[in-house]
Amino acid sequence: MNLDFSPEDEAFRAEARDWLHDNVPREERPPSDDGMRAFDLAWQKLQYDGGWAGVSWPEEYGGRGLGLTRQLIWYEEYARAGAPNAELLFVGCNHAAPTIMTWGTDEQKQYHLPRILKGEVAWCQGFSEPNNGSDLGGLRCRAIVDGDHLVVNGSKIWTSSAHLADWQELLVRTDTVAPKHKGISWVICDMNTPGIELRPILIMTAPGHHHFNQVFYNNVRIPLSNVVGPLNEGWKVAMSTLGFERGTASMSEQIRYNVVVEKLVEMARERFGASALEHDEIGARLAQLRAESAAVRAMTYSIASRAAGGRPPGSEASLMRAFFSQLQQRIRRIALDVIGEDALELPDTNDPWVRPYLRSYSNTIAAGTSEIQRNIIGERVLGLPR
Repeated sequence: MNLDFSPEDEAFRAEARDWLHDNVPREERPPSDDGMRAFDLAWQKLQYDGGWAGVSWPEEYGGRGLGLTRQLIWYEEYARAGAPNAELLFVGCNHAAPTIMTWGTDEQKQYHLPRILKGEVAWCQGFSEPNNGSDLGGLRCRAIVDGDHLVVNGSKIWTSSAHLADWQELLVRTDTVAPKHKGISWVICDMNTPGIELRPILIMTAPGHHHFNQVFYNNVRIPLSNVVGPLNEGWKVAMSTLGFERGTASMSEQIRYNVVVEKLVEMARERFGASALEHDEIGARLAQLRAESAAVRAMTYSIASRAAGGRPPGSEASLMRAFFSQLQQRIRRIALDVIGEDALELPDTNDPWVRPYLRSYSNTIAAGTSEIQRNIIGERVLGLPR
């Protein structure tokens, strides 16, 4: 990919910058529940109405049909403008939608994709299970074919915002005698279906509200027409989903962390002074993080280049995931050193530094642990033996 943007690209950048300047919400995003849902859906709808949702989505699904270069420019300007991190829309826009585009039937595409893009619905992910988190192939949530339906029984855990979601991308075992990574199906689950029970998981960084849930399925009936891809071939479909999660879906976050590092540099100058920043440990660490953030940016462009060339995200996305997840933790750790003793007091829910630091410990677990990522890199990228 040519990293020198064309005059047309720069005109697009200016247009995006102007729109964001005029439309980014100034009010704080509510921390949880219905207020957060309404905020995120409204922000997505505003982007859609302005022509900025789905920059690289095909026009037939409501997008602009532009290349990933323009999508990257949008992400860069989005981060620079400090636009909301609408987490409730992440799974639908970045997991479910590209998976349905790749594997879904025409009916599934026509029904779900416009609703996702317009901000009419929210999605959650039903992959991890108790005792089967990183070992996704060992999932036990079972679905039996009964006429034209699947009947699902089992449990999923660490399901982010399940209590606010309309739909779920759900992995179930539909063949119990098949080998470990066979006999799995990727299913679209309506979260309002009878038999679904949610149990909140409370965490210390979110007093008064919750983000995670355990989901129980008790004879939940899902139409067979909601299976995405072939029945019993959901492992291949899920690998596409995880490839998007580890690759192109994280582009906006990767770019956003470049902005975070520059903000920390400014904060360090204010606290320690320019001369101290040039010589002390904080200055050296920030310089290293700035270099590593530049490396992430280069890796982001590399993944975008492959995707623009028609190559779906593959095992090389684990290189990005393994490096970036640890980089996030290092950035969040130095933030507390820059803030100093004020970091000892847990601030309000919308605090941009202390709570993100506490949550950063999960970065090397979510979407496959760092150990899993290194195994993928060793076996599938480097060709090493198991």
